[in-house]
Order: sequence, then structure tokens, then C-alpha cells
Amino acid sequence: MKTIKSRSDFERVYSEGRRYNHPLMRMVIVDSASEGGPGRVAFAAPKRLGNAVFRNRSKRVMRETARAVGLPAAGKEAILFATRGTATATPAALIQALQSLCNRAGVSLNG
Repeated sequence: MKTIKSRSDFERVYSEGRRYNHPLMRMVIVDSASEGGPGRVAFAAPKRLGNAVFRNRSKRVMRETARAVGLPAAGKEAILFATRGTATATPAALIQALQSLCNRAGVSLNG
């Protein structure tokens, strides 16, 4: 799974991307800067959610959900944001939430 690592790439996706919300997670997605390149994804959990243990668990379950669904989609860059319900939700609920976000964004998944 390719991830977005640089601050400039993260900021570009955040500022140019389309936003989609679900009670269990939020997603910002944009077309990749490089044509035909592999998709990339980033995971974020804001400090207001709780301590480091809670935030890291939220990111960990989002990573597993993204793998199960088939993100990152080719030619897309996405940022997934945790919400209060992310860390405690069931895996099936998270998969359904992410699939719903991807369907609304018009992203075809291969997972």
C-alpha cells in the first residue's frame, strides 16, 4: 500500500480534494498528480479524538479497512480521517462505511 508521506502532497490533497463524510470516517480524495500512477492514501486522527493510544488504534483499523476494500485506487490520492466512532466500530461496519464513501466519490475498487 502506497502512502502519502510528504507534507506538501498531504496539503495538496487536502486543499484540492473533494470531501465525503460518514459517521465512522471522513475522506478527502483527488486525482493523482502523476498520470496513471499508483494510488496513494494517508491516515489521520486529530488530537481532539483522544490520547495517542486511541488515535493510533483508529489509524490502525482504518489501514486494515482500506486494505480489505482495495484502497488506494489507481490514479487517486486519498486521506482518511478518523472520527470518534472509528476505533470502536466493528470491522464490517467500517468496511461498509468506506465502500459507501468510495461509491459516493465514484471510485471503482479492486478489493
